[in-house]
Amino acid sequence: MGSFLINTDTNFGRGSAIGATSAEASIWSRADTLRTTAAGAIIILLLATAYFLNGKEGTGVNAALSLLIGSALGIAFERGRFCFFCIFRDAVEDRDTTPFLSILSAIAVGAIGYAIIFGQFLPDTNSERVPPGAHIGPVSLALVVAGLAFGFGMALSGACISGHLYRIGQGSLRAYPALLGSLMGFGLGFKSWNNLYSKSISTASSSWLPHKLGYGGALLLTLIVLSVIAIIAIKWGKNSTPIANPVPERLSLATLRQSLFINRWRPLTTGAIFGVIGTFAYLRIEPLGVTRQISTTSRTYFEGKSWIPENLAGLDLMAGCVAIVSTAIVNNGWLILGIVLASFAAALTGNRFKFQQITLRNGLTALFGGVLLGWSSMIALGCTVGVLLSGTQSFALSGWAFFATVFIGSWIGIKLKLHKL
Repeated sequence: MGSFLINTDTNFGRGSAIGATSAEASIWSRADTLRTTAAGAIIILLLATAYFLNGKEGTGVNAALSLLIGSALGIAFERGRFCFFCIFRDAVEDRDTTPFLSILSAIAVGAIGYAIIFGQFLPDTNSERVPPGAHIGPVSLALVVAGLAFGFGMALSGACISGHLYRIGQGSLRAYPALLGSLMGFGLGFKSWNNLYSKSISTASSSWLPHKLGYGGALLLTLIVLSVIAIIAIKWGKNSTPIANPVPERLSLATLRQSLFINRWRPLTTGAIFGVIGTFAYLRIEPLGVTRQISTTSRTYFEGKSWIPENLAGLDLMAGCVAIVSTAIVNNGWLILGIVLASFAAALTGNRFKFQQITLRNGLTALFGGVLLGWSSMIALGCTVGVLLSGTQSFALSGWAFFATVFIGSWIGIKLKLHKL
């Protein structure tokens, strides 16, 4: 049995208020103690594994840091319900745009952090050079098609790739066929890459705003665009939930627990956390992304079966979540492991873990939606985390193009009620 909540609302269902409507805290039960103890054990296990990886020959500090960054992401994903499709669906279907502000907050905070780091790596923006490793990709017709397909894939499967990863920690059974479909979709992407590269991608330019505006101008333009989008979103959101939580009448350990582990984190706070994590990840390892390990596994398997070309024209020179052929766990694989286990720990603590029903019908839609997610992520060189977030934060036009087309694809998919199939 779980704890009994007195007049509170965790807001992990649709149409509920974002914050608790009462300062009264939940009654602590024996089940709460067991769940919290189990969650603490998972976190300790993650920390111990990171310590082990740091001292293990052949893995290095990047594997350990990737696991820790993934753990932080997993908690933020689960506690903030930072699922791009859920956010888009709430805005389109329910006209609740408060969660949408978390995406804008993440881009704004990350853009500030990236601008500071870029200024150290590449002070002069007048040359043709771009910051090393940043997700600055070509803007092509293929990218537009990939963005639209990704939006449809989210509507069909019920989440983006990062959403499916953290929802495993919440007990989602649809996440498994969706991720299997993503592996298959990446294979189809590798199969079609050379043709799309020669016809569209190879001649497209990788536009980077600081080349024209400098860091200050690019950051100012980014913040202005984000402000305009925020104003439009707020005006559209006629049924939006409050941005801020009600202030508790008294501060105690119980109300603190309620805020940290039970109530959904505020959208602006959640977004800011993602912006900080993204900045740190780029500074220490690589830009955030959740598809490199998935695409690497897919490429290694399908190339081993001779189902895809060995030579993928220009791919290894591209910026983004680019796959390599490897049977080892890459840094991104440790990040994914951190996301799944840490989100599970967060869900346990808040009593949100529950196996979700899967049927033949919604399992198939998850599978087909996952195929679209994988194919489009391969063509776009990343997903909503790798291209949309890391791309816009690094002032790449490709990030904004992907943002717009994914949103349009999701909007159409929602209007067609693909998410209800």
